[in-house]
Amino acid sequence: GRPTSTVAVAAPAVRKMAAAAIPKIGTHLMPTDEKERTLLQARLIQAGLYRRQAMVIYLGVKMLLMIGPGLIGLIVGLVGLAPLQPAILYGACLGIVGMIGPKMWLDRKHKARQMSFRKGLPDALDVIVICVEGGLSLVGAMRRVAADLRTVHPDLALELDIVQREVQLGQTAGEALRRFGERADMEEVRSLSSVIIQSEKFGAGLNKAIKIHADTLRLKRQQRAEEMAQKAGTKVLFPTLLFIFPAIFVVILGPAMIQLSDTLLNAK
Repeated sequence: GRPTSTVAVAAPAVRKMAAAAIPKIGTHLMPTDEKERTLLQARLIQAGLYRRQAMVIYLGVKMLLMIGPGLIGLIVGLVGLAPLQPAILYGACLGIVGMIGPKMWLDRKHKARQMSFRKGLPDALDVIVICVEGGLSLVGAMRRVAADLRTVHPDLALELDIVQREVQLGQTAGEALRRFGERADMEEVRSLSSVIIQSEKFGAGLNKAIKIHADTLRLKRQQRAEEMAQKAGTKVLFPTLLFIFPAIFVVILGPAMIQLSDTLLNAK
């Protein structure tokens, strides 16, 4: 019981030390160029990392993944648990992976977030049209949709909350949606903001414009699903050739090869 309680007490302290140390480590990798820093900040936002210290935490973790394996390999080699040169070499290889890995993780998180938005946006627009036709304002409809979709599409609900709060702070709905499109890096949201800006500017029917845009997004979602289904056959081909066909050949040709070997031995 005592070791478990000791670990339970030490775990929060270790997390607190890591939370304090990682941002300080990340400051050493902070880009000095303002353009590079702005670009990295935009990529973090597009991946859904909105925290104030997201950049220094990301860079701190990246530095740990770059330097940590090499240091561990050096320590392992000096202690004598493994030969020194292979341990340092393996640590350096893992450090290279640690240098590339965070960028790949960030891109993957960005694409997954975009996919989540593309799945939920047509349904959200349909509900917004129904709410607006029922007498709610566009901001009130967004608030209602965000509350209804929170369990199904939490990322989209969070962004709609941000949009309606920005409108409350004085921005127009079209401008707030345009900022949402920049955060998500999605042309679909940018075009939706353009539709709403035009309807606000010229007094066009908002319901019809949003409904047409929702139908367009739904059609694009269907086309994207069909495209992924067509690519599935090509992606399955390589595992089939590498793993399934050799096993089939062994099962089919194995008995024949055994019989042929027995026949040749008996002939001798």
